[in-house]
Amino acid sequence: MSCAGCVGAVETALQSVPGVTSASVNFAEHTAGVEGNVSVTALINAVSQAGYAAAELKGEESEAEKEAVELAYYRALLHKTVVAAVVGVPLFIGGMSGLFPALDQPWGQLVWLIASVATVGVLGYSGGHFFTGAWKSFRNHNANMDTLIALGTGTAWLFSTVITIYPALVPPSARHVYFEAAVIIIALINFGSALEMRARGKTSEAIKRLIGLQPRTARVVRNGVELDIPIGDVGLAETLRVRPGERIPVDGVIIDGHSNIDESMLTGEPVPVGKKTGDQVSAGTINGTGSFLFQSKRIGKDTVLAQIIEMVRQAQSSKPAIGRIVDKVAAVFVPSVLIVVVITFMVWFNFGPEPKISFTLVTTMTVLIIACPCALGLATPISIMVGVGKAAEFGVLIRNGDALQQAGRLTAIVLDKTGTITQGKPAVTGIYPVNGITKDELLACAAGLETSSEHPLAAAIVSAAQVKGLTLPAVTGFQAVAGHGVQGTINGQPVLLGNARLLTKYRIAVGSLQDQARQLATRAETAMYLAIGGKLQGIIAVADPVKPDSKAAIARLHKLGLKVIMLTGDNISTAKAVAHQVGVDVVLAEVLPQEKHQKVTELQEAKEIVGMVGDGINDAPALARADVGFAIGSGTDVAIESADITLMRGSLHGVADAIAVSRATVRNIKQNLFGAFIYNSLGIPVAAGVLYPFIGILLNPMIAGAAMAMSSVTVVSNANRLRLFKTRRDA
Repeated sequence: MSCAGCVGAVETALQSVPGVTSASVNFAEHTAGVEGNVSVTALINAVSQAGYAAAELKGEESEAEKEAVELAYYRALLHKTVVAAVVGVPLFIGGMSGLFPALDQPWGQLVWLIASVATVGVLGYSGGHFFTGAWKSFRNHNANMDTLIALGTGTAWLFSTVITIYPALVPPSARHVYFEAAVIIIALINFGSALEMRARGKTSEAIKRLIGLQPRTARVVRNGVELDIPIGDVGLAETLRVRPGERIPVDGVIIDGHSNIDESMLTGEPVPVGKKTGDQVSAGTINGTGSFLFQSKRIGKDTVLAQIIEMVRQAQSSKPAIGRIVDKVAAVFVPSVLIVVVITFMVWFNFGPEPKISFTLVTTMTVLIIACPCALGLATPISIMVGVGKAAEFGVLIRNGDALQQAGRLTAIVLDKTGTITQGKPAVTGIYPVNGITKDELLACAAGLETSSEHPLAAAIVSAAQVKGLTLPAVTGFQAVAGHGVQGTINGQPVLLGNARLLTKYRIAVGSLQDQARQLATRAETAMYLAIGGKLQGIIAVADPVKPDSKAAIARLHKLGLKVIMLTGDNISTAKAVAHQVGVDVVLAEVLPQEKHQKVTELQEAKEIVGMVGDGINDAPALARADVGFAIGSGTDVAIESADITLMRGSLHGVADAIAVSRATVRNIKQNLFGAFIYNSLGIPVAAGVLYPFIGILLNPMIAGAAMAMSSVTVVSNANRLRLFKTRRDA
């Protein structure tokens, strides 16, 4: 693809294939992402019929092949530049200095006929791809950058050749040839394209780094013998050995040994994490000084690293709303330029000064060359590629371009409490029995009931009972009451465990322990009431410690201008205590899971642009409803699938990082678009000669070629500045 105009042609071709539900073309990366029930062959045929070529991109081998093809093309462009310059520069110097005879001088026609042959040879070799592309576009009823360059340089050569053979066709003052302009324009555009390709290669370094994290071999233990095998030959439930300093080849669980593992490539967290038997390890992470055996659980495309690579690739290829608008503009840009060219030709030919034919040719050729919309097409996707890659370095995985654009516009951020602000690993902090029951009896009864529950608070109670070695009673008729607690039957008696609302629902008074519960709440401890046979038996206090960096992260969100809201099912007193610790602006407590979605909707109706951060199944509807959903990577798969952005660390700093990267990326896109639009909106009128009546200046076609080539390089270079972006963390 040569310019933004090609994007629309390829997308239209792909979308016309039966079974395709969506197709998005990335001009910066020269890739297309397609969804639907369709064969790859059908897609490739559609692209071919539209005048382009395509191949399926899958896995590391395809990525390496694509890189090799691009490197070969880069070298070919440089070679074509040199060939064009070798012919063009002497023609330019000879013509400007008078070394070559004029057409009406002896040997003049012969010299310039030789120049014509040399020029057409250069146009065929160094500029052949422009003419081929223009012809393919014409056959498919399209127009693109190739069309403009082919028309501009082809017209210059044709006019120059005709007046070389038949000089009498034009007055003596118009007998000027433009062979050097055609050749030097080809040289400049090829050189600019080569520089652009080189700079563009840097924008995809994030994905290359991720792919480079995948080891090529693994050491497996088979029949007691350790063997080094290709990574593709590792099966599920294999035993693998990891030695000090090695990268872990696949995802799995440690079965023998321990070590510290550098997981910074996944989480952005530089501090190694201690791992022991039973802990999970991920492909691509780096083992420390220990050696251990682990069992493979996920291999190939199912590893976390492979999924991250795929998510980053898809996000880099996606388009935000601003990108889709630019594509629509680009689709009509080249046809509009051709109309401007016709108008320019007519005005100069009918109203221009003598020699009219020379002025007409120079202005129309200059408009054709300067108007190529390369910079316009690169402005958005090149920044998206760098921004998504930069976010991945911070452990922030952005699912699509819209999420990247929208994150920077957020005005309010809603935080779930458990597992988001807090560590999500609550522990029992106190047991307060009444009516003669002992602490162990109270705990055993509660733990027996909570054995069937998946709630984090339930895990804390069961763990506390196991530590004490208590025998848990058998429970029948277990039932979870959403937003309230759990109930069941023990020894024939109904047992309730939950918040005050659960007991109120069954008309059980909590008055005798109400003061105790209030005191617990001021310390951010949650009181869980236990009732047996319709009678209150005591309280079990559970606390979920606040994450060490939550306060600093929320302070960063405030500095970014966001209103921070905590949304939790916990009681209002406990919620306020946690909110006070971390500096939350608004507390919405005692919210049932099914109500979280509604609370987000209410904020949106109040004209807030809402981001939601959560980690649980009950957060999924709210994450999907929010303008941008952030899932804590350590949370459930359902939450992650419902979110637009996944935070691989369990830290709220990831939210601030994502918003900061979003704002920097959108700012970069706007800079690129401003530069591209200013270049075209100023360049085209100047090229058409609007300044000539006032100050007698016409833009040289060769300068137009250099300006067009450099505009793309400028856009790509500006996007690459994002690679230097750093977040400002207070902790």
